[in-house]
Amino acid sequence: MMSNSLPLIVSRSDEIQSRLYERFQQEGYLYFKGIFSGEKCDMLLRDILECVEPYVAFDQDNHTPILVGNPFYETDPIWDEVYPKIQSLHSFHNFFHQQGSMQLMEIVAGEEVFVYPMKMGRIATPNMKGYETPPHQDAHSHQAGPTMAGMWVALHDVTQGMGRLMLLPRSHKSGVREVIEANGVGGVQCEIFPQETEWHVSDVGQGDVIIFHSCCVHKAEPNTSKSRVRISIDTRFCDYGAPVFSTNIEPHHGWRIETINWEEIYRGWDDKDLQYYWRDYPGLWGS
Repeated sequence: MMSNSLPLIVSRSDEIQSRLYERFQQEGYLYFKGIFSGEKCDMLLRDILECVEPYVAFDQDNHTPILVGNPFYETDPIWDEVYPKIQSLHSFHNFFHQQGSMQLMEIVAGEEVFVYPMKMGRIATPNMKGYETPPHQDAHSHQAGPTMAGMWVALHDVTQGMGRLMLLPRSHKSGVREVIEANGVGGVQCEIFPQETEWHVSDVGQGDVIIFHSCCVHKAEPNTSKSRVRISIDTRFCDYGAPVFSTNIEPHHGWRIETINWEEIYRGWDDKDLQYYWRDYPGLWGS
C-alpha cells in the first residue's frame, strides 16, 4: 500500500478557542510553533543530556544531540540504565505543569485539566531502524477515556531523518482499532485501513507542540541520520474528573524497571508541590 505525506496543519495559540477545538475534532490533532522558549527547552535538554552521558552528547555548532556511544532503543540495557535518571528529574515532570502547557491543554480539555502523572521521555538514536514506534493509538495503550489527549514537545529542532512524529489525520473518527504484535516501542501496531494513505509530518522547531486525540493514529519515522539523536517529551491529559485507568498514575516504565517508582523519583526533589498530586483524583478506575 503506497502512502504519501503532507505538512502538519499549523495552528496558532491566539486563535479563537472554539475554532481550535473544531480543528482538533476534525483533524485529530493541533500543531503549534514555538510555544516554549529556547531557554526553557535548553534547560530541560541539558538535564536530560546529563542523564544520558556518556552515550549522547550535544553538538554546539548544530544545536543538536548526537550519538557518541552505542545506539540504543527503549527497553534495552542502555535505556534501562539512563531512563531512571531522566524519570527522577523534577524539571522533566514539572515541564507539563507550567502555564504554557496548561493553557494549550485547556483548548481541548476545558477550564480544569488533569495532567497524567505518567510523563514520557523519548530518545531516538540512529542505527536502530525497525525499533521506532509503530503506528498506534493511545486509546489502546493507555486504556484511555474518551477525552484523553496527548501533548508532545520538541526540545530541539527535529528535521527529516531524525525520527519525526507522523500523524494520520482524521483517523480518530474510526474509534479504537484492532492491534497486532509489532517490533518497536510499545510492541503493537494498530490496524491501518486501505484508504488511509496520507500522513501528516513536518520538520519541527525547538519548543513546538503537537496535541493529538487519544484515537489519532501516530508513529515515529526511523532515525536514518548519521549521528543526530532526537530527544522529545510527552504526556497525556484529560478534563478533570474524566476516567483515568490506574496504570497511568504509575511512572513510565515503572512496571518493568524496579528503580522507577515514585519514592525513588521524589527522593532528590526539594519542591513537594507535584508529589502525589493525583492521590485524590475522583476519576481513577481499574485499581
